[in-house]
Amino acid sequence: MGLDELQPEMPAEQLLELAARAGAEAAEVFQSRSLSRPVFFEANRLKQLESTQSEGTALRLWQDGRPGLAVAYGPVEPQALVDRALALSQLNEPEAIELTTGSKVFYPDVGEAIAVEQLVGWGKEAIALVREAYPESLCTAEWECEAESTRLLNSEGLDFSYTDTTLSCFLSAEWIRGDDFLSVSDGQIQRGNLDPVALAQEVLQRLEWAKENVPTPSGRVPILFTSKAADMIWGTVQAALSGKQVIERASPWSDRLGEQVISDALTISQHPSRGPFSCPFDDEGTPTRPLVFIQDGVLQLFYTDRTSGRLLGSGTTGNGFRPGLGSYPTPGLFNLLIEPSAMMASSTATKSLLDLIASLDEGLVLDQMLGGGAGISGDFSVNVDLGYRVKQGQIVGRVKDTMISGNVYTALNQLVDIGSDADWNGACYTPSLIVEGLSVTGRH
Repeated sequence: MGLDELQPEMPAEQLLELAARAGAEAAEVFQSRSLSRPVFFEANRLKQLESTQSEGTALRLWQDGRPGLAVAYGPVEPQALVDRALALSQLNEPEAIELTTGSKVFYPDVGEAIAVEQLVGWGKEAIALVREAYPESLCTAEWECEAESTRLLNSEGLDFSYTDTTLSCFLSAEWIRGDDFLSVSDGQIQRGNLDPVALAQEVLQRLEWAKENVPTPSGRVPILFTSKAADMIWGTVQAALSGKQVIERASPWSDRLGEQVISDALTISQHPSRGPFSCPFDDEGTPTRPLVFIQDGVLQLFYTDRTSGRLLGSGTTGNGFRPGLGSYPTPGLFNLLIEPSAMMASSTATKSLLDLIASLDEGLVLDQMLGGGAGISGDFSVNVDLGYRVKQGQIVGRVKDTMISGNVYTALNQLVDIGSDADWNGACYTPSLIVEGLSVTGRH
């Protein structure tokens, strides 16, 4: 599978030339192309093979300082795109033109494609392992290899491009016992290889834990967020670290640079080259680099694009990303790593999820939830989709009709322990962790 199978892109150089001829004093072209062949399984069987491809071009230009943005998906007449961007620019107020200067750089391709036949084989293997232990279960799965190419050119001489190939899989097992419906799921995002055996084992472990339904503990008990569930916590932290939220005075950490904001056992950083996604430059053409946002619980840095960096006086951190082709760059994060601080690293080096469970006399394991997470305020109340009660270091069964509520910032300042089982959930690398300060309610 290769991006060369797609139709040729619209000539970006031609768009810049036409924009200049039409009187634009500056312009940039952002092009994105992707090709994916997902493999779907339903009710334990291979359902379909698909080939999905997309390509789009965004032209942003400035005429008399007024910005105009026009987008085309697939083939379009270049002059028509320029005319559209110029017309839209007349509706906007003048702004500072901020373009990155540069030269032509083709960054090395990262990742490798996997044949569809291999994806099918992995899917069948994972489902067979689950059904061997639970023949009555119904499995749904998706296995995918996606290649994405990005190119950015502008009138300041910059021409950057790269291609990134990522593998992902998802496996869900449904188990119906009379009126009791149970759905357990897990997934992987990796480079080069997926592990169907490990994925099946994660699902099987959770099915085993859920064999018995037990009463919910009430009040304030320690909550163990698995690495999958902990992703909810970090969405709030990412929002609080945004330079845009700081400018709008929405972040509770706006005036707390240099202060301790979460437990000193945690360090939060960004690494462009680690994990299943690579990003050598942001959508404004600024090279990305490793950054530490929180060191041993102390707030060090906010992430910014060019505009928010200028307003804050800190400059861009190389985190200007477009939520979509038709959007302007805004501060965004990628490859965010949640890791134990230096003082905790040795003590958490070998703490598996089972070790964390064994450390609890009474508690609740949160693995899957229903509903949205916390906003930037940190307050949340979520229904437990899949959770387990812990007594004297052992899981005694699954809890139902249970809700967990509290505040993310409070919980992160009442961290009890961290696991060594960090995994990628999207572009966030997070371990399991135990926190206090949250309330549990359930129907008995």
